[in-house]
Amino acid sequence: MTLPPSAPRRGAVPRRRAWKGLWLVAVAAVHTVFAAIVFLPQWQDIVRRGVFDSVGSDPLRGAVAWFGLFGAALALLGWAIVLLERSPAPAPTALRPLGMGVLALTLLGLVLMPASGFWLALPAALALCRRTPQAWRS
Repeated sequence: MTLPPSAPRRGAVPRRRAWKGLWLVAVAAVHTVFAAIVFLPQWQDIVRRGVFDSVGSDPLRGAVAWFGLFGAALALLGWAIVLLERSPAPAPTALRPLGMGVLALTLLGLVLMPASGFWLALPAALALCRRTPQAWRS
């Protein structure tokens, strides 16, 4: 017997609670667009230099490269969380340790740079760390 597409899968996170991964993907998108707009001259300089070994020892180009790479890494992490949130029973147990890591990175980012976009990751990080509700367990 197959379930209709709208029926929840056994053990999957209810849709109303499965927002954290998409939130992080959205934060990554905003982060990347911000990097493209604000650091356009530095990106153009990287392209002008032929991309390969274009950062060199320039701290600003290095910071811009890491800014862009972090946006991509955050998007990948967010997508992994989306997949975990949509997966069967093991997902809730996998989300909490992952959330602790996201929270640790977010808090470190906030300590190092309080006036930054790290605040945007805080709601998802805290929600991922919450105890798994009994209803999510098989």
